[in-house]
Amino acid sequence: MSPQMIERLWQAFLDTALMVGVSAGIAVLAGIPLALFLVTSGPGGIFAAPTANRVVGTVVNGFRAVPFIVLLVALIPFTRLVAGTTIGVWAAIVPLSVSATPFFARIAEVSLREVDAGLIEAAQSIGCRRRHILAHVLLPEALPGIVAGFTITVVAMIGASAMAGAVGAGGLGDVAIRYGYQRFDTTVMVVVIAILIALVCAVQFAGDTAVRRLRAR
Repeated sequence: MSPQMIERLWQAFLDTALMVGVSAGIAVLAGIPLALFLVTSGPGGIFAAPTANRVVGTVVNGFRAVPFIVLLVALIPFTRLVAGTTIGVWAAIVPLSVSATPFFARIAEVSLREVDAGLIEAAQSIGCRRRHILAHVLLPEALPGIVAGFTITVVAMIGASAMAGAVGAGGLGDVAIRYGYQRFDTTVMVVVIAILIALVCAVQFAGDTAVRRLRAR
């Protein structure tokens, strides 16, 4: 493999890391409040608003139902509005974030719903305000599950970023298509696959380690 190809692979790895890292950050910042809303606004919730809950839940399900490659194309006008372009790393971050946020929100919602209702009732009985219940009961108790869900989300985003590379987003997917598939270079294809596997394994290991430490506290 030539030095130019090694440099190209390194740059593609950095582009993929940037795409996934920024998109994952946006997914966390938007997904956790969304999950909290879905949990607390349902019937019997501490911020009960059933109608709003159903509307938001329907929107979340709608985005989750659309395959990423279709969403990538459908969001082209919005991507151009936000990023000023429809190709490149920053353009890919827009559909990646839109796709990952509802996915992560639903996973975080499951973890939040598993928090023992007795803890919430105990907090209410001693006069805790609702915002304190969110910050000091729901989130801390659900944190291991949320971190595990975030790990799953990041792994899924790595695969989605490779798909985005096939339509001009850059990153490892772009190198695999342009230099591996289109030029029939099996070596490049194998190296890209190996890098993606190593990246997924590293993310999963880090996530599993974080979850074990949180559960041990």
